[in-house]
Amino acid sequence: MTYRETLQHPIVAKLSLIQLISYFGTWFSQVAIFSMLVALGADATTISITAMVSMLPAVILSPLTGSLIDRIDFKKLMLTLLLIEIAMTLGFILIDSLAYIGVLLLLIFIRSAASSMLFSAEMALFPRILEGEMLKNTNEIHSIIWSLCYALGMAVGGITTYYWGYDASFAIDALLYGMAVLILLGLEIAPREITHTDAVLKMLKDGFSYIIGHKKILHLILLHSSIGLTSFDALITLLADYQYKALIAVPLAIGIMNATRALGLMIGPFFIGKVISTNNLHWFFLLQGGAIMLWGMSEYNFYLGLVALFVTGFFITTLWSYTYLLVQQETDPHFMGRVISYNDMLFMLSSAMTALFIGYAYTFGLSLESVTILLGSGFVLFAIYYRWFQRRYL
Repeated sequence: MTYRETLQHPIVAKLSLIQLISYFGTWFSQVAIFSMLVALGADATTISITAMVSMLPAVILSPLTGSLIDRIDFKKLMLTLLLIEIAMTLGFILIDSLAYIGVLLLLIFIRSAASSMLFSAEMALFPRILEGEMLKNTNEIHSIIWSLCYALGMAVGGITTYYWGYDASFAIDALLYGMAVLILLGLEIAPREITHTDAVLKMLKDGFSYIIGHKKILHLILLHSSIGLTSFDALITLLADYQYKALIAVPLAIGIMNATRALGLMIGPFFIGKVISTNNLHWFFLLQGGAIMLWGMSEYNFYLGLVALFVTGFFITTLWSYTYLLVQQETDPHFMGRVISYNDMLFMLSSAMTALFIGYAYTFGLSLESVTILLGSGFVLFAIYYRWFQRRYL
């Protein structure tokens, strides 16, 4: 089944369009947020904490999120979350100095919480209405859309922020979310109904017990969390500010670097998606680690670093979507929302810890090149972990 045939499914098509618009808006304003921090004089620790806060909601709220996803109508939930994202994005316009950093972090936290819940709801919905090759392709399409939006959003966001300023970027972002709301209103979804009458706390306990009782799922969740080591927002911002600022304006550097990586994210699945399997997954963990180390050794030169950054992005999307698919396939539909939320929780915890590690490691004297190489070595360890998992469970 081709991607084109998969997109002929009416629900997949409309949700993909909503993803395309909303994800583009998210990354579009992400450049504005970090460029604004640099312009306001934020230090490395503040930048890394801001990156971490955007990931924190998925860590803190995921257990509750899973129970809500399993209980609340998908369309109503999605509409509410998109409206929250619009309100929080418009709130960014109020920030004009580091004196309001607490307000900015709160707005980012709430918007990220809505975005995280929306994402988990979609990923829990797909296994209930799709299966087999259709589900695999939908996951990959989702990843490609994310990567495409990451590339275009970062590139266009960098240019817009550079020429028009932060407020214009935030206003445009809110308008994009509004377009996603209009498309959602015309969406009709009738997934297989799974009724939950238990109290939320009991659902939380049952979901956790289900994962603990199914060790294979637990290990797959841990393997998926490895992709959090590619959370490079803080690293790219620090490189733009401390290493490349004399060569190129910070907003443009952030936009170009993220767009280059995202180009690799977008192209990679077309080559890797057809060959990756449970038999060779460990090799792709090793290739990902090697690519990140190569980037670390190339960061002394902006243009050489861009080439290495493209290679770094080449494997990420497929690793993310394939490990996500393994979790979905192994999970009972009755527990899907809760398992997906716990899966996202661990992934975002890994991402948040990576962001903090980058900021504090640089603050305490470790070079950005060394930080990058250490992140790449983490994938070597996960390749070894997967080989153990493969022998024990597959």
